[in-house]
This record gives sequence, structure tokens and C-alpha cells, in this order.
Amino acid sequence: MTQLMRFLSFLVNVYMMLIFIRIILTWFTGMGHNGFQDILARITDPYLNWFRQRFTFLRVGVMDLSPIAALGVLTLVNRVFSTLARYGRITLGITMALLLQALWGAVAFFLGFMIIILVLYLIGQLTAHDKGGSFWRIVDSIASPVLSRINHVFFKDRIVNSMTSVILSIVCMGVLYLVLGIFISIVSGMFARLPI
Repeated sequence: MTQLMRFLSFLVNVYMMLIFIRIILTWFTGMGHNGFQDILARITDPYLNWFRQRFTFLRVGVMDLSPIAALGVLTLVNRVFSTLARYGRITLGITMALLLQALWGAVAFFLGFMIIILVLYLIGQLTAHDKGGSFWRIVDSIASPVLSRINHVFFKDRIVNSMTSVILSIVCMGVLYLVLGIFISIVSGMFARLPI
């Protein structure tokens, strides 16, 4: 049973990686399609499309957040397999820990994604890269609302340097990621040890 659960967990991890690659490749529209992308689309798109069609509220402007929900579900399934491999059973405490970790998985993915976007935005600012390309427009459209909100929290109505704003936002997201990760790890560990 343990080996089967580990193998299923491995398969889910591989599928999650394929989905992540598929998502990243959709950002580069000018690359054209090749055999690898077509195979990848046939493997991942049915699952991703299921979330796109059922959770239309996850589409916000040019952003489609349904892949985050799709990856969140796979993360939960992966954790169930990992837990069964580790403990051989599931209790109420373990179930609560799994749900908390699944919620954290979605939040952590979003925070990690935003950190990557902000770092790309910073690179674009430092290199004075031409913002006319579709990739940079997407990065700008995702980063701008986050930068605006973090600026409002820390600086209210004061005008600040763009670099200061971006660096502060990256640091804030990174600290939030670390602190919440440690907190969730401690709390879910307490839940998992509950005897019920």
C-alpha cells in the first residue's frame, strides 16, 4: 500500500509539472507550436479546461486563475497520497491538516507566482526593456495592481521611486510567504498529531 501511494504521489507531481510547463508556454504566444507543445496540450488541456468551464469567476480581465485552482486540487490529491504513504491511515486531525495545507498550497502558489512576476517586472525596469511586447504587457498588467496596493499600505498617498516600490513589494511577498509557510507547517503538524 505504501509503495502504491508513493507511486501515485509521484505521478501527480509529474502531472503538476507538466501543467506548470503548459501554463508558462502559453505566455509566449509568438513561439509557434511544435510537437512537444501539442502533446503537452493534449495531456493537460482536458483537465485545465474542466476548471476553466466550471469556474468562470476565476477569469479576471486577461488573467485566468483557473489553473491555480486546478493545481490546488492536484496538490490536495498529492498530499492525500503522501499522507497515506506516511501514516497508512487518515484521521480527522490529518484531514484538517490536509485541508489547511491545500489552502496554503493555493496561497503559496499565488504568492510565489507574484514574487516571480515582480522580479520579472524589476528586471524589465533595470534593463529598461521595451514594454511593447506582449510578454512585458502581461507582466505589467499583473504587477501593477499589486504594486499599487502595497504602495498604498506603506506610503498612503506619497509618491515613491518605482524601484523602491518594486523591491519593497518583493520583500513583503517573500516575508509573507516565509512567515505563513512556517505558521501553516506548525499548525498542520499539530493537527496531524491529533489522535482523532
